[in-house]
Amino acid sequence: MTTFALVGAGPGLGLATARRFGAADHTVALISRDTEKLDGLTAELVRDNIQARGFTADALDVESLTAALHAAGTALGPIEILQYSPVPRADFMKPVLDTSADDLDAPFAFSVKGPVTAVNAVLPGMRELGRGTLLFVNGSSAVRPNPKVAGTSIAFAAESAYARMLHDALAPETIHAAQLIIPGAIRPEAEHSSPDVLAERLYDMHVKRDGFRHYAEPLPD
Repeated sequence: MTTFALVGAGPGLGLATARRFGAADHTVALISRDTEKLDGLTAELVRDNIQARGFTADALDVESLTAALHAAGTALGPIEILQYSPVPRADFMKPVLDTSADDLDAPFAFSVKGPVTAVNAVLPGMRELGRGTLLFVNGSSAVRPNPKVAGTSIAFAAESAYARMLHDALAPETIHAAQLIIPGAIRPEAEHSSPDVLAERLYDMHVKRDGFRHYAEPLPD
């Protein structure tokens, strides 16, 4: 049995995706900086007969994120699927004319150094398995810069470039990197952007391995 590792575990998309991969007989590693939240999410999955465990780490902290992913692989089995989808902080989203160079430090750590750290932690295990999937989840500012949220627009664009390079570089090793763009809010009643629909979409990206960038729904004009 291999492990689905989720960086940015939460009660919406994160829990739905964990359920979907857990239902496909993967163990589930939930990674978040909030221990109490991890305990609650893990308990919900266990009630669904999914083998799951929480690991505390901060996406902004290279050492804690690396340690959590290594601990997950050791405790639950090799990580075959990594999903990087933590929610950016509100202070990353200043208007472009109010954004200083220092304001970009945390967004870049979150959306660039975090993904690079996570991939470097799981890639050796995927190579040993001979397969793997790297899933990146971003908002529309990753592909259409939004001057109202400059920090995430700039950092998401860099994350997109990194993920695309991984897609090309790792394809010969049967390790698939893909990105899901979610243009709007994730809502339970949304036709294309509910947690359950998005979780199914992410699972399909893992199974079908058909290209790099996918959209939950078309970008608005």
